[in-house]
Amino acid sequence: MTTDGIKEPLLLTIAVLGGTGKEGKGLAYRWAKAGYKVLIGSRSEERAVTAASEIMELAEGSTSIVGTSNHEAAQLADIVVLTVPFAAHRETLESVKDVLKGKTLIDVTVPLVPPKVTKVQMPSAGSAAQEAKEIVGEGVEVVAAFHSISHEHLLKDDYVESEVLVTGTSKDARAEVIKLVEAAGLTGWDAGPIENSVVLEGLTSVLIYINKQSGSTHAGIKITGASNKQ
Repeated sequence: MTTDGIKEPLLLTIAVLGGTGKEGKGLAYRWAKAGYKVLIGSRSEERAVTAASEIMELAEGSTSIVGTSNHEAAQLADIVVLTVPFAAHRETLESVKDVLKGKTLIDVTVPLVPPKVTKVQMPSAGSAAQEAKEIVGEGVEVVAAFHSISHEHLLKDDYVESEVLVTGTSKDARAEVIKLVEAAGLTGWDAGPIENSVVLEGLTSVLIYINKQSGSTHAGIKITGASNKQ
């Protein structure tokens, strides 16, 4: 509540589907620390509850994190974040698409096809995010983001130098997601329409290759020579 007695608007509820994985946990941790209510979704509700407990411990119990099924998490959330491996991409979206209408879906999925994860391999739709848009249909804003951020960065409170490119189906949806990027302590850039997601996703394989060549796990991207005015 503010000092003049007017209540502050409530923060959005964010569902992280596949939130038991490293990337999902990292994003959930960052948003939980920022004060958002976070729902951890999984095919296994038991694993989701365990992951939520682990994140609560990391966040020192300062926020609300609940573990549940992917479907219930998506149903209860304002914004849904998909952090599953590409092999589970279509199945997960098909299982929750009935509760996504009117919401924003943030697709963090990269179409990596083991063992050749250093080689760019895109689906027939053009990118995982474009495939997601085909699956969920009309009435859902689809945004691609967070591909270049290592989970090792997300699970720490250190400054993250790598920046986040954001593409999506509308400028308003991209602006909404950039606010979440900033809430996670990161810098975000509007990188244009959803068709540009092919570059974001493909860049992940390039960064994996650079990491392998350099013996690192922290290769990222940073935009230079431009003013970040959204």
